[in-house]
Amino acid sequence: MSVPEIFASMVFDDQVMRARLPGKVYNSLKQTIEGGAPLDPNVASAVASAMRDWAVEKGATHFTHWFQPLTGTSAEKHDSFISPSPDGRVIMEFSGKELIQGEPDASSFPSGGLRATFEARGYTAWDPTSYAFIKGKTLCIPTAFCSYGGEALDKKTPLLRSMDAINRQALRILRLFGKTNVKRVTTSVGPEQEYFLVDEETFKQRPDLLYTGRTLFGAKPPKGQELDDHYFGSIKPRVQAYMDDLNQELWKLGILAKTEHNEVAPAQHELAPIYTTTNIATDHNQLTMEIMRKVATRHGLVCLLHEKPFAGVNGSGKHNNWSMATDTGVNLLSPGDTPHENVQFLLFLVAVIRAVDEYQSLLRLSVATAGNDHRLGANEAPPAVISIFLGEELQAILDAIEADAPYAGTERKRIKLGVDALPRFTRDTTDRNRTSPFAFTGNKFEFRMVGSSNSIACANIMLNAAVAAVLGDMADQLEKAEDFDSALHDLIRTTITAHKRIIFNGNGYDDAWIAEATEQRGLLNLKTTPDAMAYLLDKKNMEMLMGQKVFQEAELRSRYEIQLENYCKSVRIEALTMVDMARKLILPAVSGYGAALASALTGKQALGVSCGYETKLVKKLSGLADQIDEATDVLALLTEQFDTMEDITEEACFIRDQILPAMDVLRAPCDEAEGCTSSEYWPFPTYGDLLFGVV
Repeated sequence: MSVPEIFASMVFDDQVMRARLPGKVYNSLKQTIEGGAPLDPNVASAVASAMRDWAVEKGATHFTHWFQPLTGTSAEKHDSFISPSPDGRVIMEFSGKELIQGEPDASSFPSGGLRATFEARGYTAWDPTSYAFIKGKTLCIPTAFCSYGGEALDKKTPLLRSMDAINRQALRILRLFGKTNVKRVTTSVGPEQEYFLVDEETFKQRPDLLYTGRTLFGAKPPKGQELDDHYFGSIKPRVQAYMDDLNQELWKLGILAKTEHNEVAPAQHELAPIYTTTNIATDHNQLTMEIMRKVATRHGLVCLLHEKPFAGVNGSGKHNNWSMATDTGVNLLSPGDTPHENVQFLLFLVAVIRAVDEYQSLLRLSVATAGNDHRLGANEAPPAVISIFLGEELQAILDAIEADAPYAGTERKRIKLGVDALPRFTRDTTDRNRTSPFAFTGNKFEFRMVGSSNSIACANIMLNAAVAAVLGDMADQLEKAEDFDSALHDLIRTTITAHKRIIFNGNGYDDAWIAEATEQRGLLNLKTTPDAMAYLLDKKNMEMLMGQKVFQEAELRSRYEIQLENYCKSVRIEALTMVDMARKLILPAVSGYGAALASALTGKQALGVSCGYETKLVKKLSGLADQIDEATDVLALLTEQFDTMEDITEEACFIRDQILPAMDVLRAPCDEAEGCTSSEYWPFPTYGDLLFGVV
């Protein structure tokens, strides 16, 4: 089959609905999807019937409400279509009620105190803005997930709320510009997904990869990424076969997989989609990660989505390309063809600048995980300090506006916003700054701090909410202005002056920038998850998120608990795995090789043969074994101490300040021992085996 034939063949999309639904039903559903109109129960019944018939024709036998709980993954409970018939056989049924709402057991999903442990009920509610799809033999219906009391237990619900918030506030701004024809503003996202592929058999021999998704031990191999020969290099046949298979599976689900290539680190690759509505893009990215893993097993591979699976080489991120557009097809972050359109663009641009500056802590904590803490600030990822890159032309324009000076571009005119003196300018052609956490790239912003395993919902919830809050405040000021043009000019100018500290067009990897950012500009440098998560309960942040109706207070407090709990549990598993591997694998290997050398040394001494090599190495291995044993005991005791704690904030700080440093102390002698232990004795595959094992 050709790509056009298979694309979205397993999706109950607009084309299928138009063909299978009665005209009135289709039109009513479209009003719900595009305009937010209430869903008519009669429409739901008709949609359910058509959806069931379509799914059964495609070979589906079950249906599920597919949702995204606060585990960071997706969840599903399958129910079959079959119902008993009077003749003792079965019929295939699926009602409107079953489409609209489900009731999966919520008892084992994290809730952060939103419900009591003994309360099992959770409810799923159909999200008609995201198309249903077939996965295997199951019809998957994208849904929101909430508690018995209505609080959000998932990532989709607050995401949809944030999209409503930015729509409300952006429309207020557009009305001031006379855009009465615009009915809706949506945000769009294109997440570029980085990942590693390793051989499955090699993977199975590494307990750390099996339990934690990253290597906890591993000496640097003779060759890493120094030659940059893997980046955009020829794709190996085995990897290409995987990519071809992956594309087929994604295209069937209507996922716009567009670009594939080798990344910088050995065994690292990237998949980039065409960007689409944020809600759908989030669903698609969750599906993409799931399918990437499943397809890998068909090829004897394992797909690693951890942010830092290997020390010393690049980690993996997920570049979140974000923009705003109207239902009339106008990208609000794209310079226009007229001065009037350009001033509208500049207002939305400075709104984003202000939002990122005022709510930088929320953007940072939206990507905070134990895995991403290892990546941020490393030599291939943006630092933990948030800054915005604009490029030369936009920077020059903003500087001219702030100084009320001539713009030194193609037209040397003093910039007076709101009148024809504003010069025309094209989208910036400056080279993209890969070191910036938040870079303007022509008609969108690229948020580069999102981790490869993260749900993009979290980052986009915070970004949407922050921009909505700023647009709302700007609308408040402009709506009551007597002279709109003058008020607009003053607002843009004062916003630039107040928030220019967040703009940085230089090298984000430079230590001098971090010092400047924190000491001179007053920007936050939140290096770890506990550092960042404290800001979720900051009064200003809570008031903004609740004011935009994105979260309730209880939902925010629950997310604080859940995110720190996930952080603690992840690192605790890593610490216990290190202790286990050190005691059961590494120490026996080092001691065994040392004993073999000591035996050889004794034999040589008896013969009076020179044995300097053996003597030196036996002493070194013996010393390393003692260091490993001592560091293992220390880490084991710390994990026992951690297990006695009850306060989640105290636990997270203990992880950060005690357990993670102790893990580093244990790793150092283990990695050194690997470098001087015979490969015949070393108990698991090395970095070289993992990074270069797929041929």
